[in-house]
Amino acid sequence: MRVITFEEPGRVSVSPESPADLVPGSVRVRTLYSGVSAGTELTAYRGTNPYLSRKWDIERRLFVEGQTHAYPLTGWGYQEVGEVVEAAPDVADPPVGSLVWGIWGHRAEAVVPAEKLVGHVLPPGADPLSGVFARVGAIALNAVHAADVHLGDQIAIFGQGVIGLLATRMAVLSGARVVAADAIPSRLELARNYGAAETFDVQSGSVAEFMRKRVEGADTAIELSGSHLGLQEAIRTVRKGGRVVAAGFYQGDGVGLRLGEEFHHNQVQLVSSQIGGVASWLAHRWDVERLQRTFMRLVHDGEVEVDDLVSHVVPVDAAAEAFDLIDKHQSEVLQLVFKFEE
Repeated sequence: MRVITFEEPGRVSVSPESPADLVPGSVRVRTLYSGVSAGTELTAYRGTNPYLSRKWDIERRLFVEGQTHAYPLTGWGYQEVGEVVEAAPDVADPPVGSLVWGIWGHRAEAVVPAEKLVGHVLPPGADPLSGVFARVGAIALNAVHAADVHLGDQIAIFGQGVIGLLATRMAVLSGARVVAADAIPSRLELARNYGAAETFDVQSGSVAEFMRKRVEGADTAIELSGSHLGLQEAIRTVRKGGRVVAAGFYQGDGVGLRLGEEFHHNQVQLVSSQIGGVASWLAHRWDVERLQRTFMRLVHDGEVEVDDLVSHVVPVDAAAEAFDLIDKHQSEVLQLVFKFEE
């Protein structure tokens, strides 16, 4: 069985992995497709992930001196879809033969607790590729929830990669008027297809000034580029008392953030959104599992189209070349998917 491993920064291998034993309460899933989350996985590929240089103290919820993970990093990835090929005798759901989405990493096969796949079965006729979007869709929906969208809100969404485009679509479905910002024309075109009222090429000027020519500023901005400069412009874009949802995975020091200017004078609310949990004010009603299932229902009901987001489907044996492509030519890649089955 093949598995993708980050051997060290910039070096990826595909190596054999022994099949795991089927234990009570579990199923064996054979992977069809596994999607790459470019933002998170590039931090492993480049060696910039904070887990590689700091230890995450889960009880105190602090990064402290030490190291959480070390190379080699095997089986990263959280956008998998596969077929249930075997089930323990005590498991009836999901049934053998069903196609399921979930998280088991970039590996050809996995033994997964059945309870983690309940409600994750793709409906008959669904494109198996749609299953790789469950997690990134939940990340986007989580950010939209954190934005506390209301009918008629003016929202700016920075970064129109996969998660940004999905956030644009779901903010529109929530009743917002969205201005989508990015530097890549093809992504801005997709944003218009997803319902953005206007798009803005960030290389042409200031989103903040653009918004203030039309309204007093955005009610809310969702920042998904992962750039500190993008976060700074999002802060400049919202009106007094507006909210900025920081949902990108920011790396290193916050060079470019100027917290003594608009952030300070406009009393901007800065809220973090991360898929480790939902917005605190929704935790009594929502959890990550509900986010995922809600997003997949939107896909299956035709409210959110994901077909156009897949830019590359490559065999798993080309993993090294695929990560090199994402690293050096990120603007050319939207959603890259590894294909395991021939």
